Amino acid sequence: MKKILIIEDEKILLEMYRDKLQRAGFKVLTAQDTNEGLTVAKKEKPDLIMLDILLPRENGISFLEKQKNISEISSIPVIAFSNFDDPDTKKEAYRLGVKDYIIKSNYTPEEILEKIKKYL
Repeated sequence: MKKILIIEDEKILLEMYRDKLQRAGFKVLTAQDTNEGLTVAKKEKPDLIMLDILLPRENGISFLEKQKNISEISSIPVIAFSNFDDPDTKKEAYRLGVKDYIIKSNYTPEEILEKIKKYL
């Protein structure tokens, strides 16, 4: 069973994506900020990370910078998913290695699930 870590601070979205992915047969881990996300990623070694960009305290870009410097989790693929549609932030996320940058409001949960399957 593939493990997916969702780092998302909006509880309703976190629960919706968790439920959707669990029904699709994934083991789902969750975190609500970058520090918790890094801790869970190091402990659980997920197969994929879904990362919100706008998070409390530190943003998703900060997570990506830290992830790249931690050898045991640096190769885990990351899909950024956010409603923050800023070209500079997108460019920085891709520079730091995200596989995709999804604008949440442009995709249904079903379409996001298909993208996740593509990267696993």
